[in-house]
Amino acid sequence: MNTAATIAAAIRTGRTTATATAEAALADIAARNAATNAFTAVTAARARAEAAAVDAAIAEGRDPGPLAGVPYAVKNLFDLAGLTTLAGAKIERDRPPAAQDAFLVRQFQAAGGVCLGALNMDEYAYGFTTENAHFGDCRNPHDLARVAGGSSGGSAAAVAAGLVPLTLGSDTNGSIRVPASLCGIFGLKPTYGRLSRRGSYPFVASLDHLGPFARDVGDLALAYDVLQGRDPADPAQQDRPVEPVSARLGAGIEGLRIAVADDHFARNGHAEAFEAVAVLARALGATRRVTIPQAALGRAAAFLITMSEGANLHLADLRERAADFDPGTRDRFLAGALLPAAWLVQAQRVREAYRAAVMAVFQQVDVVLAPATPFVAPPIGQAMTEIDGQILPIRPNLGVYTQPISCIGLPVLAVPLADPGAAGAPQGMPIGVQLIAAPWREDVLFRVAAALERAGIAAAPAPPA
Repeated sequence: MNTAATIAAAIRTGRTTATATAEAALADIAARNAATNAFTAVTAARARAEAAAVDAAIAEGRDPGPLAGVPYAVKNLFDLAGLTTLAGAKIERDRPPAAQDAFLVRQFQAAGGVCLGALNMDEYAYGFTTENAHFGDCRNPHDLARVAGGSSGGSAAAVAAGLVPLTLGSDTNGSIRVPASLCGIFGLKPTYGRLSRRGSYPFVASLDHLGPFARDVGDLALAYDVLQGRDPADPAQQDRPVEPVSARLGAGIEGLRIAVADDHFARNGHAEAFEAVAVLARALGATRRVTIPQAALGRAAAFLITMSEGANLHLADLRERAADFDPGTRDRFLAGALLPAAWLVQAQRVREAYRAAVMAVFQQVDVVLAPATPFVAPPIGQAMTEIDGQILPIRPNLGVYTQPISCIGLPVLAVPLADPGAAGAPQGMPIGVQLIAAPWREDVLFRVAAALERAGIAAAPAPPA
């Protein structure tokens, strides 16, 4: 699969058509999706209609948009008109189909994108592995015996496998950055409030973000530019101007203050996670180290807020249809429903104090490097691993480095190490690094990511045969 930018250029200049591109992608998904189980629904009729509309626009001399004929797919918590929004759950199968597309889907469609379907995820986005009891496990394209990460596992696996060049996912505690790291692709969690969440199934409204995945920085920037737009229907969205980043990818990193996170982000993982950060730091000439204060407390607050808000959303089904939940998800929701109100109030206080402390760090630096995941993708079904001499559960600890960042809404770009072997990654499995900035500074993240890509330090591995 070519890049989104290459596909759009070929279609716009007549070297191929959107229809031919869509048919080839649909055939590829039919032949190869069974390996990863990334797709839960393929919207072939919709894809053909959208591709035909792009071809008609070109034939009439109209601009079809920056994503002219580019195939994409979305996590199955995004509304697609005429399709039931599953959010990874058996319970949602009984709901009526969506009446209209999610806001971000409409942004892609208006830009000429062609939607090929919906993608696998953890039930109700509550997980980090996409081991789904209802729709099957999503498998890592680089080793089918390993997890793809989650909860946007299908979104990452589809891009990593080369089935589509762009996908959309969600990130509440790390659900874009974790699968991006484990599958070896680029993923963006924008600032909280930057992109509209209308038409997406919520998990934790005060923490939910939506964002894109891609195989290179240019495609990720292209997707991000298209997705921006004011939507008064999302009360969390901030009224800020659209800030395109594609034109700034060549700006370089001169003048940017880049540092490496220590303390919490230099513990709690395996050697490959820290060495991946070191590889990027050496390439960027980043020698400064900073402490993100009280990161463990911020993570603890995020855990409690997630449990409580998530459980509240599903109380009726927990009472009436408990047996229809994925057992692991159900137990966490039940625990959240029993949390004392005082704990939630205290968690919100801690979160606000933590946010203020972290904002002070960004008075001194522009970008912070931190691990994205504590280790490479574990085998499907493995429950425990050793970290710092302790045997700990894998699922919650995959978010050890992402959770403290998303709970205060900072923008993060996950970049894959071009040579995982340089970090000592087991079996050469992919691993990524978080680039973190102050709110609304996605532009500096793209500048750093583009510089790393140009230097050959950050890149997605080739899709496996």
